[in-house]
Amino acid sequence: MEDEKIIEMFFDRSETAIEELSKKYGRLCLYLANNILGQPQEAEECVNDAYLGVWNSIPPQRPQHLRSFVGRIVHHLACKRYEKEQAQKRQSNYGISLEELSELVPDTFSVEDTVQTELLKKSINAFLSEQEPLNRVLFVRRYWMADSCEQLSALTGLKEGAVRTRLSRTRQKLKAYLTKKGVLP
Repeated sequence: MEDEKIIEMFFDRSETAIEELSKKYGRLCLYLANNILGQPQEAEECVNDAYLGVWNSIPPQRPQHLRSFVGRIVHHLACKRYEKEQAQKRQSNYGISLEELSELVPDTFSVEDTVQTELLKKSINAFLSEQEPLNRVLFVRRYWMADSCEQLSALTGLKEGAVRTRLSRTRQKLKAYLTKKGVLP
């Protein structure tokens, strides 16, 4: 079913809207949540919470890209759950990928600082737009989708070591880029 039709179903408050959303994007949502949380049951609960979030958001919002809209809600909720689980010391692909990026975000950086967050986001997007497509895909799938290097290796046909090397070099380039742009000290 087309995204616009699903969005209209939400505006009409049709109970089948969530069912159609789940049919179209349920696997993506579960994949994303499970990669971040590392627990299938937690991921399923997170996706259900995300569906409720979409139900409460549409209307009034009318997303232009439903896939991105739903993915962002799932990602946000999974990250919040992950933070809670960190207190219990559960590890997932997401935790490992966060450690890899930790050198790019200074300790003094405050997530609540909206201006700094927007600048960082725009700078990373600009940097990624300049990268070769394979490196861009690897970076986004590793740090947004929380894919493991093993999964990326299977996806791209590269050896796992080659994936790690490309990610490491991309992080180094990103750090230099952010420093040059004045985003990092």
